[in-house]
Amino acid sequence: MKHLPALMMLLLAGCVGIPEQVVPVAHFKLGDYLGKWYEIARLDHRFERGLSNISADYSLRDDGGVRVVNRGYSATDGKWQEAEGKAYFVNGPDQAYMKVSFFGPFYGAYIVFELDQAHYQYALVSGPDKSYLWLLARQTHIPKALQDSLVAKAAALGFDTGKLIYTRQD
Repeated sequence: MKHLPALMMLLLAGCVGIPEQVVPVAHFKLGDYLGKWYEIARLDHRFERGLSNISADYSLRDDGGVRVVNRGYSATDGKWQEAEGKAYFVNGPDQAYMKVSFFGPFYGAYIVFELDQAHYQYALVSGPDKSYLWLLARQTHIPKALQDSLVAKAAALGFDTGKLIYTRQD
């Protein structure tokens, strides 16, 4: 029993780790990243299953963190679903590597590893391992060539892009 706290810390630390070959964007500007992003594609996870019109809205919290509001429409339930979380930088605000929590003291990694740093119009985001991947954009749709290029970058890093779900945005 005396090793349980250490084991829990190791498990929790693993949830905010960075997957192999994934490098957080440097010279990150949170102010430019804040606002609404639309999900273009994702790897499947139960918390988004069956949802369309998915978006994420990022804003500053009073404690210096980031407020995260994820929203999607469930056609099955005929209503919008929303989850609010909080995020904090792991290594400093100039590196796009945060820990995010939607419930209690449990955090997961949020790593922006590809970003249009000139205009902050698209991003590739990973979680703590390569089963988490999101392609986000400021618009509900992006040009096919750009989408293909971003998907190819994720595939080259070892993400299973053949399993991507392209989000219906209407």
